[in-house]
Amino acid sequence: MLVIGLTGGIGAGKSTVAAMMAERGAVVVDVDELGREVLRIGGHARDGVVARFGTDIVGGDGEIDRKRLAARVFGDDRALADLLSISHPAINALLADRIAALAQRGVDVVVLDMAVLVESQLGRGLYDTVVVVEAPWPVRTQRLRHRGLSEGEAVARRDAQASDAERRAVADYVIDNGGEIDALSGQVDALWVKLVSPSPPAA
Repeated sequence: MLVIGLTGGIGAGKSTVAAMMAERGAVVVDVDELGREVLRIGGHARDGVVARFGTDIVGGDGEIDRKRLAARVFGDDRALADLLSISHPAINALLADRIAALAQRGVDVVVLDMAVLVESQLGRGLYDTVVVVEAPWPVRTQRLRHRGLSEGEAVARRDAQASDAERRAVADYVIDNGGEIDALSGQVDALWVKLVSPSPPAA
């Protein structure tokens, strides 16, 4: 089974590429969703996070209020480090279980959709190759404005992530999503053939 670590900066189109890979037969695991799952009632990180940050981050439904939690760690490096030290091991354990279950099902290709592949230890040792999706910043800014973000908000989110150069440094393959959707689809097709359906060696 091939496990692809897929990442890209905000607005680059990582989720679009993940969807295209799903259309070609991959199973996509949304690692951000696993991060939400471990904080829910019964999740492996929930009790530790509540113990560290207090019961006032829990809403009336018993679930952790993610906005309250975010406000607690925003701008506080120590608090953020504590949160990651609790949540990331839980996410990695859940991720390993998901990959093992998919292998047992006979799945051929798994894509780990990971916004923070470069910035964290999430998934380290679990993926076989890294694919980075890139696009010029003016193109990304336009896309983010369509999502309702101001230019200042877009820049703040970009600057909180790894740089393009840092992502490129760990990439095995880079996909350029600065153009039309057909060009992007063509690149995904070419990569799929290279990774999943390579041509047999010449006799």
